[in-house]
Amino acid sequence: QVRLVESGGGLAQPGGSLILSCVASGDVSSIDVMGWYRQSAGNQRDLVAVKTRGGTTNYSASVKGRFTISRDNAENTVYLQMNNLKPEDTAVYYCNAPGAWPLEYWGQGTQVTVSS
Repeated sequence: QVRLVESGGGLAQPGGSLILSCVASGDVSSIDVMGWYRQSAGNQRDLVAVKTRGGTTNYSASVKGRFTISRDNAENTVYLQMNNLKPEDTAVYYCNAPGAWPLEYWGQGTQVTVSS
């Protein structure tokens, strides 16, 4: 089992920045990919950004150039630096880590609200 605990989030103004953190604990040796998804009211949960243990990244087109995912493998932590935030970035952000198939782990979610 793997536990994912998120921190960060909150309220930001348009154009502002926030950073999210997610720490994995437990059977972390089974984890290669870690990343972030988000879900806004009435919508499905969508990929934001993911990063493999080896450093390969993948971003949603809507955040590319504004968000940066980074990872500290030694600390089993993944970060999401969010810059130039827009109101449409408002959502609950979830940390995600696929485990050995068919396991998949999720954090509890953290609210990000972008509003003036």
